[in-house]
Amino acid sequence: MNPDDRYDVSGLTEAQFEPDSDGAVLRNLLGITSPAEMDAAEANALIEALDRLVRLHDEEHRFTANDISEFHRVWLGGIYAWAGEYRQVNVSKGNFMFAAAGRIPALRFERDALARYTPCKFETTEEVVSALAITHVELVLIHPFREGNGRISRVLSTLMALQAGLPLLDFGPIAGEKKESYFAAVRAGLDRNYRPMEKIFAEVIELSVAGS
Repeated sequence: MNPDDRYDVSGLTEAQFEPDSDGAVLRNLLGITSPAEMDAAEANALIEALDRLVRLHDEEHRFTANDISEFHRVWLGGIYAWAGEYRQVNVSKGNFMFAAAGRIPALRFERDALARYTPCKFETTEEVVSALAITHVELVLIHPFREGNGRISRVLSTLMALQAGLPLLDFGPIAGEKKESYFAAVRAGLDRNYRPMEKIFAEVIELSVAGS
C-alpha cells in the first residue's frame, strides 16, 4: 500500500496500523510493516485470487453483493482479519468522500447494477462498455471495504469482460499519469455521467484485445 495513496480515515486509533509502520501499513495477519512488502504481498495474492475466481464463475453467472465480498475475502483473507467485511469507518481520498459506512448495506448496487448488467452478455461492444463503466464507477463510489476497492472493482470488470467474450483486461490506461483522468471519471459518476469511464473502458478493451 503506497503511503501517498492511503485513504484518510475518520475515527480510527493507531491500533489499526501495524506497530513500527509509522501509520503506513494497516494491521495485518502477516506482521508486515513495510509498505513495499505489503504492496508485493497484496499484488501476489491478487494474481492467485483472480486465477481462482476466473475458474469459479462462468459466463452465465449473475453476480451478487455477496460475490463481491467473497472476491475480497478470497484475495485478502490471508492478509487482513476483516477481509470480505464491509468497512465500519468513513473514508475519503483528498477532499472526496466515499459513501458513508453506515449506508453501505442499504445501497442498491446489487439491484441497480449487478442484476441489470450481469451476466455481461450484450449484442454490441458499446453495450458491454456501458455495462463495465457503470458497474465499475458505482462500486468504486460505494467503496465497501477498508482497503482494495479499486482492485476489487477491476476484478469484477475483468470477470464481466470474460462473460462478454473478451480477454483478461489490461488496465494500463488507468495507471501512472492517467490516474487523474480515471479519478475524474469516477467523480463524474456522482451525476450519473458515465461517458468519461466509458471512454476509458473502450481504451482498456482495445488494448486488451490487441495484446491477447
